[in-house]
Amino acid sequence: MGSAGAEAEDRGGKDPEFLSTLERGLRVLKAFDEDHPEMTLSEVAAKTALPPAVARRCLITLVELGYVGQHERKFLLRPAVLTIGSAFSASMQIEQVVLPPLQALRDQTGDSASLAVMSGANILYVAHVSTDRRFRVAAGVGTRFPFHATSLGKALAANLPEDERAALLARAPFQRFTERTVTEGAALAERLTLIAERGYDSALDELDYGIVSVAVPIFGKGKRVIASINCSTSTTRISQDELVRTRLPLLRQAAGEIEAALKRWPVLEASLRP
Repeated sequence: MGSAGAEAEDRGGKDPEFLSTLERGLRVLKAFDEDHPEMTLSEVAAKTALPPAVARRCLITLVELGYVGQHERKFLLRPAVLTIGSAFSASMQIEQVVLPPLQALRDQTGDSASLAVMSGANILYVAHVSTDRRFRVAAGVGTRFPFHATSLGKALAANLPEDERAALLARAPFQRFTERTVTEGAALAERLTLIAERGYDSALDELDYGIVSVAVPIFGKGKRVIASINCSTSTTRISQDELVRTRLPLLRQAAGEIEAALKRWPVLEASLRP
């Protein structure tokens, strides 16, 4: 089949303006991660589910553009890819709108503080300020975690429209990370109902042992949930009950500040909306 035929086949029911070639290139870029910092052509093809010839053309193009480099027989990302993420942060005024309330949380509590949005069945960290403490599970801007194992994810999911929440729950059973991870759909649905009623979620040892967190939702225009923020720290520092009691008022204050700032910067709210 020619490239035009393959393009039409890949589009399926997508918008006729959809560019499969661009999607493939982005798929190749996203294939590199902490566990796959460099890969051979065949490894890239396998990880992206692309034919080797297609993966090769994508890699050659990305090498020419400076986003991918080669080391012997393997391909790896080059620093130029950072310009893609930095363009979002700069154009959306993340440092001016989101970071100040999160930094205040970190300074007041000594906890790490983050803002995340939904990305499929995962959460995606958009902003993060950390302490010097080292967690077994590292987080930073661009990090993704399954929504069901984090307070950020459940605070978001609990406030989604009913049909979107049901679609997420239909993916059950979910991956188990610890003995405390909620994996069954019915149990998670009950948890999300409680979160929606009380306005926050707290997770203890759900993504990994030794981590405790509390999160609240961020609402945009029309009371649509668009993000969530949290405080997270080690269980050796504080109990879950004490974390909720002392951090929840500060988180709600920070959420109010971010929501007010988003009204003054509607382009960022539009960007964060699902």
